[in-house]
Amino acid sequence: MLNKDSSMSSSGAMFHRSGSSWLERRFALAARNTTARTEVLAGITSFLAAAYLLVVIPSLLATGGMERGATTTATIIVFVLGTVLMGLYTNLPFIVGPGIGGSVVLGVTLAATEHVAWQTGLGIAFISGVLFLVLTLAGARSLVVRLIPAQIKLGLGASIGLFIALLGFRNAGMVIANAKTNALALGDFTRPGTLVALVGLAAAVVLQGRRVPGAILWAILIAAAAGIPLGVTHLPASPMAWPHSIAPVAFKLDIASALTVSAIPYLFVFFASEFFSTLGTTLAVGAKAQLLDEHANLPNINRPFLVDSIAATLGPVLGIPALTALVESAAGVEAGGRSGLSSLAAAAMFALMLLFVPVALAIPKEATAPALILIGLSMFGTIRHTHFDDFTDALPVLSMVLLTLMSNSFGTGIAGGLLCYVLVKLLAGRFREVSWGLVVLAVPLGYYFWTVVKPH
Repeated sequence: MLNKDSSMSSSGAMFHRSGSSWLERRFALAARNTTARTEVLAGITSFLAAAYLLVVIPSLLATGGMERGATTTATIIVFVLGTVLMGLYTNLPFIVGPGIGGSVVLGVTLAATEHVAWQTGLGIAFISGVLFLVLTLAGARSLVVRLIPAQIKLGLGASIGLFIALLGFRNAGMVIANAKTNALALGDFTRPGTLVALVGLAAAVVLQGRRVPGAILWAILIAAAAGIPLGVTHLPASPMAWPHSIAPVAFKLDIASALTVSAIPYLFVFFASEFFSTLGTTLAVGAKAQLLDEHANLPNINRPFLVDSIAATLGPVLGIPALTALVESAAGVEAGGRSGLSSLAAAAMFALMLLFVPVALAIPKEATAPALILIGLSMFGTIRHTHFDDFTDALPVLSMVLLTLMSNSFGTGIAGGLLCYVLVKLLAGRFREVSWGLVVLAVPLGYYFWTVVKPH
């Protein structure tokens, strides 16, 4: 019996080593100074940080007349497909899903305000995704990355960090914004939701300060629990529910109606915002994960570009526009995520939500707000790399940060920072620091601000 037990123990150890070695070979965990346990916790943290999108995205699309139950199921499906592809193909800790900006354009701007059929909006988003895919396969997107000055790349972290922190403050109710002017003001700190966020923020500070593993994840759960007696966290009557059919929204895109001259400005909105959002997320979150090289570039960046362009093309087919690598990925990176294994863990959590949607919806956005605030703060610290002693380097970075704040879009902020860089360098007579490629890129950026961003 002793020999048999020893044999079983030996076999178990061999199986464990074999499993570990497979994970090591597939995700290079040791090379990235991480472990399978850390990656799984990071994936769960990313999922919780982005779970509010399972409520927000369907709500925005429902504003434009799309069925909320169908879009909820479709949102989960595209999260799973995009994130699995990202984890397996790129081995990067990014989650892929629908961005708020694209859903606002389709559900609120196009369908509800401009009275453009949501089917046409999906067609426009699909064409934008196809253009992404073509440019990625042609290598044009990685060329743009090489054209971007190092100072702008280093300032991306500060710009996106501010965006993430502001999103956290708004989700917490600590800051409110005028829907028309986007002017910011302090919120009511006595509201139950804001109190929940403050509890979570205090928990996050205590746990982070004591370097507790999974501190952000624990802070989210503590805040959600605090919301129960305050009436913010609503426990579902049943944790499980069958997912709604996606038939009402899937394969409903109208490409023919999208191929019109009047649709071009909206096509450019989808294209420009997604392009710079993905660019900023990959570089800023990659820097947070210490995956960039000495030139502030992400090695093999064409891989995540290819994944998000495929996702941006597939999403509208299933009824969800504007898929991209999400800034909420920074939550997983802050929790230690360094490889695609954390992406797979996040995807598994999203897949579970097909049956446990009531559980995901029970986590209020106020509970995840503290994580976004702290993550944004840590990413904003990268602004220290800016050459403040050279105003031609500092002014474009500052304009990028301020435009992100004023427009509530880091895609617009990045585009503005690049345009400002070209103009400032040329006006200052520093022609050699501006490549011809960057000058050419400034033309569509100028068109973007002239036709889309300017007040009407």
